[in-house]
This record gives sequence, C-alpha cells and structure tokens, in this order.
Amino acid sequence: MIGDHEQPKSNPARKLWLYSSPVLAIAIVYSGWIMLSRWQENKQLTDQAAAQARAKEKQEAQQTVESLGGDRFDILSFYASPGAIRRGESAQLCYGVSNAKTVSLDPPVAEMWPSASRCLDISPTKTTNYTLTAIDAQGNKKTVAVELKVQ
Repeated sequence: MIGDHEQPKSNPARKLWLYSSPVLAIAIVYSGWIMLSRWQENKQLTDQAAAQARAKEKQEAQQTVESLGGDRFDILSFYASPGAIRRGESAQLCYGVSNAKTVSLDPPVAEMWPSASRCLDISPTKTTNYTLTAIDAQGNKKTVAVELKVQ
C-alpha cells in the first residue's frame, strides 16, 4: 500500500557480473599485454636474424668478388685439360676472367664472352697454341697462351 515499498529482488547473475567484470577486464588486458610483448620480442629476434643473414650474405659476396679478382682486370685462368691428347680425342679449353668487357680466342673455337669460369670442348687434329685475349672497359688488354699437344 502506500508506505509499503517493495524492495527489488536481487538478481544473482547481475551481482556476479557486477563483481566479476573488473576481474575479467584485468585478465583480458593482462593477456593482451603478454601477447603484445611476446610478438614484439619475436619480431625483434626475427629482425636480428634477418640482419645477421644479410651481413653474412654480403660478406660471402665480397669474398666471392675478391676470389674472382675483385675490382681488378685480370685473366684468372686459362688451361687445356688434359694437356696432351691423341688425334681424334677431345679436350677442354677453360678460361676465367674478371672485369673484362670482351674476350677472344685465337684460333677461334666457339663464341666467347667474359666469364669467371667457362670451358669449351675442342678436338684439334694437330698440336695447337691457343691465345686468349681479354680487353676491359678502358681498352686495357691482357693476353695469355696455352699449348695443347696432339700425338
């Protein structure tokens, strides 16, 4: 009636939600912080590994360039293998140059181009002296010769 105030019935689910929601929010924030910090640490480790791999690749490339003559113009190798053959047999004539613009072979055997390591199959019928000539971009010229004996 008039003075009778009914007190609202308390809902246990509402009380549970009211008291547990701050705990749930703290747990979500904490889990998010852990995941973020682990992601950042993993990214840092991945970036460090990539930087180390790039440094190693750069060092290996530099060593390769140095082993192939660096920035100097040179004939790295020129040889016949084997050095002597019988008539009708074949041999390989191999050459390597660094920083050459053009290479030529006398007597001509095949199309030639600058290469750090290239071999050509040859079958001369008599003992032959082969001369390799390399020319760089400035017009400097280097020549080397090898003899292939045919028995």
